[in-house]
Amino acid sequence: MAGVVLREVAKRFGDVRVIEKLDLDVRDHEFMVLVGPSGCGKSTALRMIAGLEEITGGTISIGNRVVNDVPPKDRDIAMVFQSYALYPHMTVRENLEFGLKIRKTARPEMERLVGEAAQILGIDKLLDRKPKELSGGQRQRVALGRAIVRKPAVFLFDEPLSNLDAKLRVQMRAEIKKLQARLGTTAIYVTHDQIEAMTMGNRIAVLNEGRLQQVGAPLELYERPANLFVAAFIGSPPMNLFKGTLAEGGTAIATSDFRLPVPSRLRSATVGKDGTAVVAGIRPEAVLQPGRAAKGESARIPVTVEIAEPLGDEVVVHARAGEDLMVFRQDPRPVPGIGDKLEVLVELDHLHLFDAASQQRME
Repeated sequence: MAGVVLREVAKRFGDVRVIEKLDLDVRDHEFMVLVGPSGCGKSTALRMIAGLEEITGGTISIGNRVVNDVPPKDRDIAMVFQSYALYPHMTVRENLEFGLKIRKTARPEMERLVGEAAQILGIDKLLDRKPKELSGGQRQRVALGRAIVRKPAVFLFDEPLSNLDAKLRVQMRAEIKKLQARLGTTAIYVTHDQIEAMTMGNRIAVLNEGRLQQVGAPLELYERPANLFVAAFIGSPPMNLFKGTLAEGGTAIATSDFRLPVPSRLRSATVGKDGTAVVAGIRPEAVLQPGRAAKGESARIPVTVEIAEPLGDEVVVHARAGEDLMVFRQDPRPVPGIGDKLEVLVELDHLHLFDAASQQRME
């Protein structure tokens, strides 16, 4: 097994900068997820680790060996693609054997490795079928099996579940996570789906416009986002954000329509900074429906309902609080109507504060 280290890795296509000085340490046996919006550079970073894209600058190391000039076949990695990349004219068995044949693996060993991978993935009864005879989930298992039989030092996953339906995607992400834990192989997984990132990764690296925004455990990113981008990107529904300025000696946040007290734990960063433009962030679960009691410091905010989404066990309410939108959850009954006026309670112990100019966390 091996860790992966990127130091000041850059990638340019002509004058276009795709990755800018990316520093990242992926630990041995770790499941690292690279997440970000489309075009942020996450797939390019993965392809550079695989050797499918040349780097413009910096170094990439796999297992303490710099691999900048090492061809993909010699990097001891296995990659699982979004498109599965199976050979359509070959059977499942032949697809699984292909990489082993290239390595000139002995037939008994090849049969053992293929049989072991097929059993792990539950595709042992599909070995004589061709890809066109398989469902999407079965094809994905074959693609995983082709990576497993090679016993690589590092697994690379490039959005492998995006072609599957929602129910199968949930099932497969659990299977991939269990499989990686069972094999103990270092894994780097690329996705644009932050729910996938939160549920699968030991740690998550958030990228935007080719720059690393934050690296940390899922709950660390959720509870202490380093900047506005991470705050808005991680979480579903996303964090509610309110533009305002510090007032009353830095003890309050004045928005266009209401005021929020600055919680006592944040005042060391705000006192004496009247007029500073800030953005207050509140997760939907820290917004309580009328009639609920808050724990700790709280404030009331008047809102107007724009739409309510019944989900069975709860209702997700989209409302307007002054000039800003607010999303929160409430009990399934009664379902509020469009235009209803409500006064919700905000738990200030869970309020996040960001400097509007730098977009960095204040604390």
